[in-house]
Amino acid sequence: MPSEKLNFKGHDGSTLAARLDLPEGPHIGTALFAHCFTCSKDIPAARRIASRLASAGFAVLRFDFTGLGHSEGEFSNTTFSSNVEDLILASQALEAKGFPVQLLIGHSLGGAAILKAAQSIPTGKAVVTLGAPFDPEHVTHNFAGALEAIETNGIGQVTLAGRPFDITKAFVEDVRAAELKPAITVLRKALLVMHAPGDETVDIGNAAEIFKAAKHPKSFVTLDNADHLISAPDDAEYAAEVIATWAMRYLDIPAQAMPIGVPEGIVRVSEADAKGFLQDITHGPSHHVLADEPLAYGGSNRGMSPYGFLSAGLGACTSMTIRMYARRKGWPLTHVYVDVTHDKVHAQDADVPSGAKVDTFVREIFLEGPLDQTQRDRLLEIADKCPVHRTLEAQSKIQTKLG
Repeated sequence: MPSEKLNFKGHDGSTLAARLDLPEGPHIGTALFAHCFTCSKDIPAARRIASRLASAGFAVLRFDFTGLGHSEGEFSNTTFSSNVEDLILASQALEAKGFPVQLLIGHSLGGAAILKAAQSIPTGKAVVTLGAPFDPEHVTHNFAGALEAIETNGIGQVTLAGRPFDITKAFVEDVRAAELKPAITVLRKALLVMHAPGDETVDIGNAAEIFKAAKHPKSFVTLDNADHLISAPDDAEYAAEVIATWAMRYLDIPAQAMPIGVPEGIVRVSEADAKGFLQDITHGPSHHVLADEPLAYGGSNRGMSPYGFLSAGLGACTSMTIRMYARRKGWPLTHVYVDVTHDKVHAQDADVPSGAKVDTFVREIFLEGPLDQTQRDRLLEIADKCPVHRTLEAQSKIQTKLG
């Protein structure tokens, strides 16, 4: 996934650090991502969602709000309203670069800011919130113990996710004054609300209030067992895939025009989790699957193993070849399925003159329908003519080079 750094001026003139993730294939739309309160553009959920959307053809801008991450400025001088201003300026920076924003995505308080900013981003057609509060003041629950000191002294230090932050009285007053309902009511953009029922930071009741205030078109998708930060890779991937599919309808993108980011004829395998073995596999412009290893081998078991894919290729090709032949002959084959198992056996067991082990695939074919024995025997012969079968039996040559 190509990615480039992009800087732009924030609400107070500070330089804000952004990253623009770009699709490798056709560009079908542009998304702006707003991270959660005191987080950064590089939080795992933001990175994973941006990566998946980029693979689906979206350019995605994620940036650090003023005073956070790699952005300049003082966080203590920011407010909810300044975050909204930064979002509007980010959209303008993207448009100046030739990437008008159509899809607006916000996580937690970033979701509230996206809802507030949406009317000021005229190119936006669709809005997505992830674990967003209906009332921005909800964020003050995170530092309730310091509110009295903040009120008295005008500023107070709170610890969030193990890091100290200075919160000002101006920030507290600003979020208390912020109201989302009027902005949601006149949104005039498609809305997707995503929230986890067990979110312990922002109760799912907030999602219900956002959804109730919005006019159609609006959708709600549960994030099931995800935590508030959407820290699990599979939860982030699920959220991104739902967003990409949902957005097609409201951004007027034909399904056939939506790429996954790989040119036709190429199978791209990309590491999806450096701590385990999960692999992201994209084939051409339309297909995406996951590969993994079982838990017993250090994987997370979220996809078939590499040998599982190899067996699946043999089984699928066998079934297709049998079906094509029976269809051409007009034979009464009503259903076919193939069971494939794989193992390694000693070469002498397979009549190969070597002491090494060789791969053995056992293929069991099930044919349903009123076929006579001659037809069944012939279809069994045809199975051996499947191209994948021939490839596995032949000696293949693999050329490897650095990209």
